[in-house]
Amino acid sequence: MFGNHFYHATMRKSVAVFGTLFNNLNIVRKSGSNSASSIVKVPLAYGPKQKFLARLDQETGFDQSVALKLPRMAFEITTLALDPNQKLSKLNTIVETHGSDITKKKTIKHFTSYDIGMSLYIMAKNQDDGLQIMEQIIPYFQPDYTVSIKPVEGFDFKQDVPVILEGVTIQDDYEGDLATRRVLIYQLDFTMKMKFYGPTSDVGLIREINIDFEKFGTNNDSNRFEEMDFTVGNTDTESNHTVTVTIDNNPDVD
Repeated sequence: MFGNHFYHATMRKSVAVFGTLFNNLNIVRKSGSNSASSIVKVPLAYGPKQKFLARLDQETGFDQSVALKLPRMAFEITTLALDPNQKLSKLNTIVETHGSDITKKKTIKHFTSYDIGMSLYIMAKNQDDGLQIMEQIIPYFQPDYTVSIKPVEGFDFKQDVPVILEGVTIQDDYEGDLATRRVLIYQLDFTMKMKFYGPTSDVGLIREINIDFEKFGTNNDSNRFEEMDFTVGNTDTESNHTVTVTIDNNPDVD
């Protein structure tokens, strides 16, 4: 059962899809006249918040030219769990037309549903920056936002992936001396409803059917057995095909 190599990069696609949702956010800095003085794009990177907080703590005066700028966002995978609410029948199969061989179909026989936990961290040095970013996100999650992806390369079917906002927590540490850099952290926890797919295979189509049956006629009927063959041509397609029926009243019956 196991041992046949396949890889659909499902986790990598999940990370890419999640990051794409938040990679184009900006904050607006205003002047005293309440007009926009600058627009700052908020950088986004994959990684735990501790990584970025540690770098902030390590920065000293000699490397301020390459210091980590705030605000910024980070995200990471936190959990992976089977989704019992989307348990699928083991008989479910995905079938598509083969691109180069009309006598075969492309199939995926094994797939299952998992919940991928994602956490998005908004790190800001003042309250207004953090609230601007958060307010550009939460209105779209009611509580979910659905995106469509093509999960398996070589297949045309699309999968809807709900991204559910589970909750928001805010961390604001006031303690520390005047030299300590203040960082506000807004943590948004999400769940992605993702499916994991098994290996793909090519399955041949039934293009010929042979039927042998006994005729229930008179006892003197010399043609007691009959054979009927249904054949579809090797070059015929689903939309353009001819079925040839051959009837033999004197078949060779074993």
